Amino acid sequence: MTEGPHILIVDDEIQIRRFLRISLEANDYRVFEADSGDNALAQAVLHRPDVIILDMNLPDMSGVEVLRRLREWTTTPVVMLSVRAADLDKVSALDAGADDYLTKPFSTVELLARLRVALRHMTPQTPEPVLTFGDVQIDLARRLVTRGGEAVKLTPTEYALLRLLAQHPGRVLTHRQILSEVWGPQYVDELHYLRVYFGQLRQKLESNPALPKLIVTEPGVGYRLIAD
Repeated sequence: MTEGPHILIVDDEIQIRRFLRISLEANDYRVFEADSGDNALAQAVLHRPDVIILDMNLPDMSGVEVLRRLREWTTTPVVMLSVRAADLDKVSALDAGADDYLTKPFSTVELLARLRVALRHMTPQTPEPVLTFGDVQIDLARRLVTRGGEAVKLTPTEYALLRLLAQHPGRVLTHRQILSEVWGPQYVDELHYLRVYFGQLRQKLESNPALPKLIVTEPGVGYRLIAD
């Protein structure tokens, strides 16, 4: 017998998780559970589900924040759940990368229909979200950077810059692209931000920050992360 699709349920209410598990297992889905945002991110890496059912309100972070962090490394379809039916909530979830949105309470029939649609949107699983550049490794799911096997402590901005370059290995990203992505469109002329933060990154990641081999400057244009 072929095993059905894998579904990760993320909700801090045990009654909701129980209802969803019973409904889904009765329809040949394999179910995993998480009761917090951090647990959801860990379970998503461990089980690589085909679809994630994600509640908007979690005890440690919002569902939208979990979704944004998932979208840093995976395109797994996500169906958001909420007791709120306001259009603004739906838009914020969809803008963050949700594939669909269900308002509680909902019927099993509607849930199963939404899951069938989400599964049609499913793309082949991406490789494990760990990128390697020389002796530097970037674990996108855990937001962990190591150099020579040792953890490197980066600020949120430093990590955002490194992740952006790592997602486009070998490609030159312009000053304006980087500033817009990391700080916002209103900061596209603040070139000194880049000099400061890339200087800090090189101090932490380069053997010789004065002669960088990992993060290379393209004079007058932008920066590039060298891919081996």
